[in-house]
Amino acid sequence: MKQTLATILGVLLMAASGFTAIHTETVEYRLGDVVLAGYLAYDDATDNKRPGVLVVHEWMGINDYAKQRAEQLAGLGYVAFALDMYGKDVKIASREEASAMAGKFYQDRQLMRDRAAAGLAQLKAFRLTDPTRVAAIGYCFGGSTVLELARGGADISGVVSFHGGLQNPTPENTSNIKAKVLVCHGAIDPYVPMDQVNAFVAEMDSAKIDYQLIMYANAVHGFTNPNNGTDNSKGAAYNANADKRSWEAMRSFFAEIFAK
Repeated sequence: MKQTLATILGVLLMAASGFTAIHTETVEYRLGDVVLAGYLAYDDATDNKRPGVLVVHEWMGINDYAKQRAEQLAGLGYVAFALDMYGKDVKIASREEASAMAGKFYQDRQLMRDRAAAGLAQLKAFRLTDPTRVAAIGYCFGGSTVLELARGGADISGVVSFHGGLQNPTPENTSNIKAKVLVCHGAIDPYVPMDQVNAFVAEMDSAKIDYQLIMYANAVHGFTNPNNGTDNSKGAAYNANADKRSWEAMRSFFAEIFAK
């Protein structure tokens, strides 16, 4: 009897503390001859289907930061899948390597779309994902990627770009977008200056896309990642206010697009 009471008390304490059992695993998948390795995270306390969120990493590849974001999303009740854009055996060790690798995708937008679509297919196929309610978020390079995924006509509810690049060499493709769009941008980002922002706004308006653009004061590039330090003069730096506000903007956006 004591053991039963202790078990019940433990369950009640876990519920009161908001504890969730987040399951994580590496998932290998393929696109052509390329083997990719993504990171799946979800609350395994229930078998109910739920919305899915695709996470696209920064230019350094799928790392702890991308995985932590997936786990955060799982804690909010979503199935989260941090995809792999580069390949299972690709390890990025420097900014120079990251620039070269990301550059391949910026030069070949179809490859960017295809790799993102392969990750999206994995997320949609997972048994706990509601494939009718799926979104994609991305950081820096990943932000550019989710916008390109949308421009490719992906069947997806919404995309969120955090400090992502906004350039689009084929603005005529913007009319393909089916998703709602949220862009969270640093107001003084030196890598994505106002001419890019203005061109993006014109692109979205011309195609009559349902989009939101939020700019955060005193925020430069990479404002969501604490690993970037806090020195704005470096061009990429963490900003706690912008990080918190953009995450809350994403949550509000999801509440809208995933409403039944």
